[in-house]
This record gives sequence, structure tokens and C-alpha cells, in this order.
Amino acid sequence: MLLPLTKTRSLLGYGLMLAGAGGLFAIIRLIGLHLVAPAASAPSSVTAATAPGTLAHVLLALLVILIAAHSVGALFRRLHQPPVVGEMIAGILIGPSLLGRIAPAAFAFVLPAPVVPYISVLAQVGVILYMFLMGVELDTGLLRNRAHSSIAISHASILGPFLLGSALALWLYPLYSNSAVPFTVFALLLGVAMSITAFPVLARILSDRGMHTSRIGAVALACAAVDDVTAWCLLAFVVSVAHAQPARVLMTLLLTAIFIAAIFLILRPGARWYAARYARRSGGQDAMLVACAALLLASVVTEGIGIQALFGAFLVGVVIPHDSQLARDLVQRLEDLVVVLFLPAFFVFTGLRTQIGLIHRWGDWGVCLVIILVASLGKFLSGAAAARLTGLYWRQALSLGALMNARGLVELIVLNLGLDLGVLTPTLFTMLVIMAVATTLMTAPALNALLGGQEAVLMEQTQ
Repeated sequence: MLLPLTKTRSLLGYGLMLAGAGGLFAIIRLIGLHLVAPAASAPSSVTAATAPGTLAHVLLALLVILIAAHSVGALFRRLHQPPVVGEMIAGILIGPSLLGRIAPAAFAFVLPAPVVPYISVLAQVGVILYMFLMGVELDTGLLRNRAHSSIAISHASILGPFLLGSALALWLYPLYSNSAVPFTVFALLLGVAMSITAFPVLARILSDRGMHTSRIGAVALACAAVDDVTAWCLLAFVVSVAHAQPARVLMTLLLTAIFIAAIFLILRPGARWYAARYARRSGGQDAMLVACAALLLASVVTEGIGIQALFGAFLVGVVIPHDSQLARDLVQRLEDLVVVLFLPAFFVFTGLRTQIGLIHRWGDWGVCLVIILVASLGKFLSGAAAARLTGLYWRQALSLGALMNARGLVELIVLNLGLDLGVLTPTLFTMLVIMAVATTLMTAPALNALLGGQEAVLMEQTQ
């Protein structure tokens, strides 16, 4: 049960939170502008590989990827962890961090340099399709029905770690960045990386525990939905700033705003009409064609604008009615292919770029631990505090804070974008990948500890 809270108090607190966060980041930015980072280094040979490979070798690599990802995923399911966590770890295990170290000949045979560009293309296509499915499965009704508490909790759980991450950039920028990267872009990206919550992983954890229909489960899903939308908007802003020259930043943002307006003012009514027509005709063969054409067109437009193709695919998915027959059929037809084939390729591509050997000093491991602590405490404490202030009881609030710490695949997408943009160095990228895996692994055990082994009904009790 939520405690009574006046709308005036809520609006005032929300306004003060936003104003304070903006002021603090401005101070952090002013300090960071005076920092100097080391000179830029040459790009990694893995990411620069362009030699063609044979079809047979690409298929062999895919076979090994599928077996490794789903075997480790099944193991993690038995350990009561989301399988996606195991798949993330499998991608690292068959990369240079483990297989490349203990069996370099096997690594060179399974994933030689000429094969990497093909894995990269499959990974990018998979992420675009995955973001489209995320949009289709996003229940925007959660945002409307629980806007009062969800937006406040979600934005607090973004602003807290965002500010901590951007403050951490003051320390990390001279150590792990380079002079080619402006401090502002570095601080923004690090802040966003600390702020991510993985909606699909959180939903899976709640579903496995039977909490998805409980009050706390509904609030958590709503918060994660708001978190996802806000995080992608922030990331789109960061990408536009990183890609564009200073004179073109405003043009990029203007084109982005026009694109978003066109999606919601033109495409959304069209999607609703098409979904109703699809339901009246009891399905049809052209739905997949129409959906794929729309998401590809939107992806091309956003890539041309300079904010990455996946944003366009995500927005196309969002405007498709969540509870329509069209949405259910699209998910049914696409989800298995994306989850079974494309996402493992993305995890392995991330694993190829994750070189744990770069973290070879005790000082580096200390920095990695600090990153994990800042990311975890920032999400947990800010989410729990905001949940308590909006009326949830302490155990509910703490459980919600633990849930918001799940990052998963969404975090890896953000980190790969940062590496592609040149904002993250391979060493810092590796540290942040370790953080993404560690915080996702923490979520279920933390929830178990807070619930004390009791069922979701406990979450409904007053205290």
C-alpha cells in the first residue's frame, strides 16, 4: 500500500531533484574541462579487422557460439540466474580473455580475424532486431497508470548513479581516456553507463519469482520502462554530441526531435490502424514485411542523423500497440531467431573486445572494484530512497532498489556504442563489462536476502 503524498509536494521535490542534478553536473563538467588525458592510442586489431572469411568458417563459428552460449545459459538457469547472464559470460569465455589465453590455436581456428567482421554484422543486426522487440514488448500503459511514483523513482535511480558516474569521470578521465575525447562526452557516457537498468532481465527475475503481478512487481516494471526510455534518450543525446561537430550538434538534436515527432504523430496512428486491420483479418502474411520495412527505414534515418540505427528500431516497436494481435505475432515470429542466433553473436563480439588481460595491475583491479561499488550503490540507494519517499515501505523500497541494479544486455549495448565512438578505451570498456556482469549477478541474491526466502506475498504486507 502506498502512503498518502500530496501532488504539490511531489512536484516540488521532483523539480528540486532535477535542478540540483543539473547544477552538480555543471560543476563536475567545469572541473573536468581542465583535466588532460594521455594521447590517443592506435585502434584494436580486433575491431579493425576487415579481411573476408569463408562461409564454412563463419558457420562453424556460429555453431560454437550457439553451443557455448546456450550451454552456459542453461547452467545459470539451474543456478536460479537469468540465462542471459550465462550467455554474457560465455561470450567472454570464448574470447581472448580465456580461450585465447589457454588455447590460442583453438581460438585462432574458431574465431580468426577474417571471421570477426561477419560476427560484427550479425551482432549489429541482432541488436537492431532486439531493440525493436523491446519496443514492441514495452507496455506504455505502465507509464501512464503509475506515472506519479514510477517517473520519480526511475529518474532518481538514473540521476543518482549518473551524477556519481560523471563525478567518477574526474578520476578516470586522466587514467583511462585520451586527449581526443572531450571530457564532457566522456563524463556523459560514463554517467549513462552507470544509470542503465535492463528491463528484460528485471522482467525475467520478477516472472521467475512470481512477482510480476504483485504491486511491487508492477511498480518495478513501470520504473524499468521509464528508465529504459529515459536512458535511450540520454544516450541519443550523448551520441549526437560525440558524432557531430560543435556547430552541428544543434542540427542533430533538431533532426532527432523532428524524427521522434514524426514517429509519434504519423507512424503511431498508422500502426494502430494497421494493428486493428490485422486483427479483423485474423492475421496475414504481410505483417512481417511491413514491420521489417518500417524498422529498417527508421534505422536508416536515425543512422543518417547520427544517433545510431537501434534508436529508430526501438521507436518503431514502441508505437505498435503492446496488447494487439500484431504485436504478439511479431514477437512470436522474431523472438526465437533473435534470442537463439543473433544475441549470442552479440555476446561473443562483445567478448572479443573484452580483454581482461588489460587489467593486469592490482591498481586496475582496485579501480574496477570502485566502478562496481559506485554503480551498485548509486542504483540501489537512489532507487530505494526515492521509492520510500513516494510511499513504499522500507522492505519494498529496498527490494525495488536491488531490482533496478540489474543491467544485463542493455548495458553491453551502451558500452559497445561507447567503444565504437572511441569514447571508451579497451581497458575501461573491459572494466565496465565486468561491472555489467557483476551487477546483474547481484540482483537475484540481493532480492533473496531482502525477502528472506519468502514469497512475493510478503511484498504486499505493511510494516
